[in-house]
Amino acid sequence: MTSPSPRKRAAVILAAGQGTRMKSPTPKVLHAIGGRALLDHAIDAALALDCERVVVVVGAHSPKVGEHVRARLGPDAAVVQDPPLGTGHAVLAAREALADFDGDVVVTYADCPLLTAPVIEPLFDLKAKGADVAVLGFEAADPGAYGRLILAPGQVLLRIVEAKDADDTVRQVRHCNSGVLAADRALLFDLLAQVGNDNAKGEYYLTDVVGLAHDRGLATRAAFAPEAAVQGVNSQAELAAAEAVWQAGRRAALLVEGVTMPAPDTVHLCWDTRLAAGVTVEPFVVFGPGVSVATGAVIKAFSHLEGASVGEGALIGPYARLRPGAEIGPEAHIGNFVEVKKVKVGAGAKANHLSYLGDGSVGAKANIGAGTIFCNYDGFDKFETHVGPGAFIGSNTALVAPVRVGEGAMTGSGSVITRDVADGALALGRAPQSDKAGWANQFRALKLAQKEKP
Repeated sequence: MTSPSPRKRAAVILAAGQGTRMKSPTPKVLHAIGGRALLDHAIDAALALDCERVVVVVGAHSPKVGEHVRARLGPDAAVVQDPPLGTGHAVLAAREALADFDGDVVVTYADCPLLTAPVIEPLFDLKAKGADVAVLGFEAADPGAYGRLILAPGQVLLRIVEAKDADDTVRQVRHCNSGVLAADRALLFDLLAQVGNDNAKGEYYLTDVVGLAHDRGLATRAAFAPEAAVQGVNSQAELAAAEAVWQAGRRAALLVEGVTMPAPDTVHLCWDTRLAAGVTVEPFVVFGPGVSVATGAVIKAFSHLEGASVGEGALIGPYARLRPGAEIGPEAHIGNFVEVKKVKVGAGAKANHLSYLGDGSVGAKANIGAGTIFCNYDGFDKFETHVGPGAFIGSNTALVAPVRVGEGAMTGSGSVITRDVADGALALGRAPQSDKAGWANQFRALKLAQKEKP
């Protein structure tokens, strides 16, 4: 006998909150954790749960949120709640978008960036075991304003009581509601149609569906998650606190995977940072979006990397900056106060200090002297500089793009190179030195005489 096929899944993500406590022109759910919008973390979790439909409920006050959703998920993924009349009313805004969906729906929140697929999955496990409505709860250190879960033995959920509607006995309950709920699509919207707004806030609460379901004799159950996993973001302080939790978790995972970090608390990671086992990251390194580092590479202290790839055994920093499009080859060295942008640096090449490399390439085993500048911008357009394999660029060379320095070629220190340099050639682009005998002594004497005049 074959087991029944798993039920289809959809997600409704609530993102219509005003977010006034953020005191920011940026909508709350577009603020970032780990370099990724809170909303995108919620979408990531839904997709990781294999939800074939994701509907995001947005507010009329934040058109940017709707634009963000449609850009990622398509034109029909955002629905508008207007006016805002509570969480139950918000979920009802998704009813038409899911009218033809047959399966289970999970309701999540765009301002809970630590709420991942493994945290939510137990709700679907409860559904598979016969629960009609499954709710995710947590035990709060300070229950405060959280809704309380009223439970019977066996994690049977009788009802959820919002804090503002709770009496003194209910306020003593420490089992709290995360707001995350799963139910069959048809049942969910049928229950929501019966929800009223006779409460302290005059709103339609999603939580009321639990009591309605229990009164019908349906199976209502609760699963529990750590409090940190379900924490929401409503202020800049809470955003920073969530960032700290996320960063700590990501660092811990990288340490387990074999990344060496002598001072992990000082390293700032991004949601898509990829560090291979055997990478060493020294203190106070910042990874922006789009960075990958291969095994054996060392990222020295106070370096900043974004949109860059670093090859095996490469050495970056200290105080280096890799900008988008930097591709650092195996065993290459990018040293202190070197900035690289949109340049492919070949294997074993070295730019050890005080240089700007922008737009172009540096061949394998080439050497870039201190103070070298790729002059890539004329005020209107960008141009490329290409340094051939084994070339030697003398200190304080300005390479005025577009220009090529051939394989094994050299430039003299202090040169301004405006034309291509042939393979193996030496290019000198500076004025001849001239000495004026005695001039310095005469200059000093003149200045001293001027100072001595009354």
